[in-house]
Order: sequence, then C-alpha cells, then structure tokens
Amino acid sequence: MHISRPRSVLLAGAVAVTLSATALPAAFAAPSSTAVISEVYGGGGNSGATLTRDFVELANAGSAAYDLSGFSVQYLPGTPSAGSLWQVSALTGSVAPGGRYLVAEAAGTGGTVALPTPDATGTVAMSATSGTIALVSGTTPLTCKTAADCAADTRIVDLVGYGSAVVREGSGPATGTSATASVSRGTSLADTDDNAADLTAGATTPVNTAGETSGGSGPGDPGNPTEPGPVRIHDIQGTTRVSPLDGQSVTGVPGVVTAVRTSGSRGFWIQDAAPDADARTGEGVFVYTGSAAPAVAVGDAVLVSGKVDEYYPSATTQSITEITAPRVTVLSSGNALPAPVVLDAASVPGAYVPSAGGGSIDALPLDPATYALDRYESLEGTRVEIADTRVTGATTAYGEVWVTVKPNENPTGRGGTLYSSYTDQNTGRIKVMSLDTTRPFPVANVGDVLSGTTTGVLDYDSFGGYNLQATELGTLTDHHLRREVTRKQKGKELAVATYNVENLDALDEQAKFDTLAQGVAVNLSSPDIVSLEEIQDDNGAVSDGTVGSEATLKRFTDAIVAAGGPQYAWRYIAPEDGKDGGEPGGNIRNVFLFNPERVDFVDRPGGDATTAVTAVDTRKGVTLSASPGRINPTSDAWDDSRKPLVGEFRFHGKPVFVIGNHFASKGGDQPLHGRYQEPTRSSETKRVKQAAEVNTFVKSLLAADKSARVIALGDLNDFAFSPTVQKLASDGALKPLITTLPRNEQYSYVYEGNSQTLDHILTSPGICRFDYDVVHINAEFADQASDHDPQIVRVDVNAPVHGHH
Repeated sequence: MHISRPRSVLLAGAVAVTLSATALPAAFAAPSSTAVISEVYGGGGNSGATLTRDFVELANAGSAAYDLSGFSVQYLPGTPSAGSLWQVSALTGSVAPGGRYLVAEAAGTGGTVALPTPDATGTVAMSATSGTIALVSGTTPLTCKTAADCAADTRIVDLVGYGSAVVREGSGPATGTSATASVSRGTSLADTDDNAADLTAGATTPVNTAGETSGGSGPGDPGNPTEPGPVRIHDIQGTTRVSPLDGQSVTGVPGVVTAVRTSGSRGFWIQDAAPDADARTGEGVFVYTGSAAPAVAVGDAVLVSGKVDEYYPSATTQSITEITAPRVTVLSSGNALPAPVVLDAASVPGAYVPSAGGGSIDALPLDPATYALDRYESLEGTRVEIADTRVTGATTAYGEVWVTVKPNENPTGRGGTLYSSYTDQNTGRIKVMSLDTTRPFPVANVGDVLSGTTTGVLDYDSFGGYNLQATELGTLTDHHLRREVTRKQKGKELAVATYNVENLDALDEQAKFDTLAQGVAVNLSSPDIVSLEEIQDDNGAVSDGTVGSEATLKRFTDAIVAAGGPQYAWRYIAPEDGKDGGEPGGNIRNVFLFNPERVDFVDRPGGDATTAVTAVDTRKGVTLSASPGRINPTSDAWDDSRKPLVGEFRFHGKPVFVIGNHFASKGGDQPLHGRYQEPTRSSETKRVKQAAEVNTFVKSLLAADKSARVIALGDLNDFAFSPTVQKLASDGALKPLITTLPRNEQYSYVYEGNSQTLDHILTSPGICRFDYDVVHINAEFADQASDHDPQIVRVDVNAPVHGHH
C-alpha cells in the first residue's frame, strides 16, 4: 500500500520515532511529534563573533504547517538561582512542513553579519556558554528550575539545555557553544530526548521561514555570489553514495536548471555543463527549497549556495544527495540543456547491486559498469532518456508507471517482467513519473509501451527506488491487454479458488462488490469453493468490538448472483477483536464461499476463535474435530495475524479438506533497492513458523489417511522459492502448484514492476489429477478491484491416487 508522497510526510514518520522518550519522563516528548528546537546560539554580538545577534531556530518535521500563534520561546540561565526567572519571547505565524522559523534575540556590540530576516524578535541576552531554551505552548513564564520539574510541565513542547545547564533533556546538556559556535540537531532533526546526544556544536546556520540563510544580498554576500566557487557538482556527488561534503556549506556551485518540481518535495535539479571524466561522479544534483516554490526556470544558468545534505527517505533506503537552504543567483536564461544519458539494455549492467554482507553499501566505491544500482546512482539528478519501453507495472493512483529498458529480461507471456529469485533481480525496471502537472498521466496496463522517447532527471525515493522524473513523456501505445476467463469445471471436477478481495466490508461502494463478483461469477466461472482473504467485519476499520461479517458476505454473495453466479453459502470463524492484524479495526478473516448445489459442507460444532482443530482418525476415515475450525490459533505464530480456516467438504461422496490461509505480511523487510545489501527479510521468520503450523496439521491428516485430499491455499505473502513455501511443502505433505506452470506464467501479483506470486494453491499427494490456473484480472491493470489475481484448481476427486497429472 502506498502512502502520501510529500517529503514532509516521510519526515513526520522519522520524527515520530525520534521524539520517543528515553532518558526523561514522557512529558517532554509527549506534546508534539512535529516542532523541535533545531539550533541555539547565544554568542551573537560577543567579542570574536561573526553574527550580531543571538538566535533560536525552530523546525517542523511534521506533515502539516505548525501554528505557533500564542506560543513562546523561553530562556533560563544555565545555573538558575532562587531569583532567576524564565524570559519570554512571543511567537506568531507558523512554520511549514520541513521548514525553519527564526527567533532573533538580543544584539551585542561585536559581529559584522546580520541574521536573516527574523520571524519573531525577542530581547533576551542569552549566555554564549550555558543556558536553557524551551518551546512553550503559551506565553506565561515557566516556573520550573529543575529538569524533573520541567519534565512535568505539559506546556513544554521541546527543551534544550546547553553548556553546563542544570535544566536539560537526558543524560546531559549539549556542549561546545561559544562566541562562534551554536548547538544544532542538523538536517536529520534527531530527537531522542537527550540533548547531549541530539545536538552538536558547529558553525552557526540560521534559517528563516523564507529559507534565507544570511542577511543582506549582492556581490559581496558569500551566500549569493556572481562568480562560481571552487566546488562542482561532481565534487558534491563524489565516488560513493554519500557526498564527501555531507553537512558542509558550499558557495557558488554552477549548473543549468534541467527540471523543476513544484509540489511534494519542492525544488529543482541542476547539472554541470562541463562534466569530469569519472563515470562514478554524478553531474546532477537536487536543490531542495522546502516550502518555498522554486524561483528558477528550466534553462537558467545558476550559481547555488547552501548546505550539502544526504536525505534518507526512510531508515533503510539509500539517500538522495541535495543542496538545502539554498541561495540562488540566476546568471542567464534560455540555455541549452546537457544532452540526456541514454538508458537501455546495453548501458545498464546485468548485476543488480554489490554485497556488503547485509551491511550498508553507502561507503562502497561506485562501480557503474558492473552494477545496475551503481549505474543509476552515478546518474542521480542527471538528465536521462529512455525509448520505446514496455510497461511492467500498471499506472498507479499516484501517477506512476513501471517500465523496463531491457525488453528481453525475464519476460512474462503477457508483457511483464518475472521476479524469479532473490539473487536474480530485474535490473531494467525503472519507475516513471511526470513533472508536468498540466497534462493527465497516461493510464497504462502491463504490456503497453511508452513509445518514442521519455526524457527527464533520475531521482530516488522510498517507493521503489530510482525513478525518472519526466519532463517529456513518450506516447502510450495500447496493447489491449484483456482480462482472462478460465474454463468452466466439468461435472466430475471440484473447482476450488482463492481470492484476496482487499479489505472488503459492508461500507464499501457497490461498484467494488460488483467488480469482485464479476471476477467470481464470470472470470473464475463460478468455482464450487472460493477461499477469500481480507473480508473485514461489517463496519470496516472502526474499532468498536464488531467482529461479524454477515452483512458484508450477504452483499457480496448477492452481487455474485446478480453477475450470473450461484447463490453461495459461507462459513467462517469470527476473530477475537483486534487479534488478527490488518487494517486497525477491520478484523480481516478468511472465509469459505461454497455452492451448495455442487458441494456439501460438513458442519461439526466446536470451532471458535481460540480452539485448535484436530484430525480425528475414525473407522470411516479421517475427519475434523470441528468444521469450520482453526489451526492452533493460540500459537505465537499467529500473534497479530490471520489464523488459517479449515473446512471439511464432501464432493461426489468424497471428503476434501480445504485450508484457507493469509500469512503475515512483508512489512518491515528491507527494500531490494535499499542501502543494506543483501536486504534482511525480517518478516520471513514469522511466516516460516506459520507454514510449520499448517504443515504439521496437514501431516496429522495424512498420518490418519495418507490419501486424504487436502487443498491449502491463500495469500501466503511469499514466493514459490521462499523458505516459507518450502516449509509448507516439507516432507512431501503438499505440492505448490504455481511451479507446475510454464516459468513465464508463474505470477499472480505485480509489485514495483516485478511480476511475482504471493498467492498459492498447494495440494496433498492424494490429489493426483488436477488442472490449475492463475486468472489474470487485476494485478496487471491500472483499474483493479484487488491487487491480487485469483487462482483456481479443478480436481478430479475420483482419480486413483497413483494416477497421472
């Protein structure tokens, strides 16, 4: 599932972590996960100082503007006496997401450089060496004089003690302040409620809400030069993924503006028209303007001054090299742009990324001739061009489409690119987005082609890695992909399907019910049994104790009848409220639909949310202790996850045991394109435990009757080659049917341009004659009712156990 794209939202996610309380009572951290004190300087105007005034800088790492009306910044001496009082500077206005807010305090007689235009002005003469600053909701002076007392004051949004301050957060104050040095959180805005750890001393870098970094302007201003400085873009990009100048200020970096982004993470790209000869060192870079709209145009020749920053969209992704808090001089306009670098099958290597043994690849020297991700990294921020690229991932709701620059790389039969192993990544995949907000983005399905050339700059984000921010889009050639319809089962065949219906509940629009119903009645040709995943409780994502799904299932089965299908009956076991994961309040569960005209459900009492179903060995063969039942539901393998649903059916007088599964998601795994290689699949441990539980249960059925007909199916959230599926199939208990298809048909899900499978049907040795099909109706299409394709198996229950497939 996607989340909102703006950089501010991603920062909010990071700050929600960094604001957790560690060394102090929670009151210091609890009031806010957005506004923090980002820099404190008390040496302004002192002897030897450059700046003429003291200042406090605030920052907002939230996803929305932070209103400071009625707030104040307050100062207390580092070692307060009985008569010491907090001094108040009132604030007005707001600070934008990702932005800064500058509070000017008292001026001294020293210094030569004015602050940028302050957003608020106080009269506090701060100590250069020791003091405490608090951001306070309200303007009434604080009264606390100790760290413990201040921790209990809920009006304090954030607090910084510096020098030898008694009132501080955590183990100690931030140290190193002087007439020329401030303490700052840096660009990460890290806040663990430990001032000593979170803030470090360094050169002053005051920034106001307009993004200005120093006072005045003109030829004499080092922040706004008219001649190029000593640093070029390739010096900033360097020969690894992290800039050798990270955290340093640069002046007068020359380049031509190649693209401008006016929404989300605002800013513009510049590229050096005089590249060096080193293929590792990039010639383009992103200039981040924060909440301010970029005041440049494509073709402008500019000089940019600011601070170099490695911005990590999340903790496990690679970084984007940027110039932040920029001052820009436009030298001329209408200049020709550097020729784009062509990305094609010949120019992108076949190996994906170097290994760091699971560690970070940040410091490894780039090898763009050997590794695809190194090639892309060496072109970060650079103009690139692709031509006649096949779509491998349909257009998303966010205006993105995945294409491949390698048409012969693991092609599927319908135009996608198959993901076939952890060690064989598809290197030609790239995501295309458009910087032109005036035109609608093309709606493309897998197999369509972006014909002609698409040109733009190469960027990186956490939602798939390297992407082309297009300034010119090719034209869409429609290859008329069609939704599949599987054949109708024969009279003697039992047809069993699995379908993840993506958080279906009774509050959804009728159109979703109708489309999903069409999939069951028409595309799946009305199976005898349908095992559903992600049926929510009737009021959806509302946490009020509701766990029933009757209204949801009635609407769904009625829609199937309206689409020409049979009147299905259903069985499920309602979960305990809040125990099965998924969308909070939704209580998703597995459900069996079955056509009572074709198949019988054997109801046996005793199944509930916490009782384990067992195999019962009788003289007439194996049966279930309860039907429907759940597999060992109190095992920690199922903590906060869906429990498998087991049902006993009879078809043509023969018992068939069906197990509906929905294993734990891949949430928390490190991304394929991330900074840690090889990526850790931390979620896999839980799925392997879940697979072991199901495997053990299947073997208990087979121990009672080795020819028992068992069908285990559902969304396993893992690949055919994964340890999860290997564990599920272990000891010959089950056979994964996806591997019986031709290789280029082994998929039912498309993610980041990779055709892969998370859904599976597995059968026991007692099922010897079957016909299996993945029915492609969703995953390859921009318009989809679910992000999963359903699967179906048609079983001849009367085939001899040693018959042929």
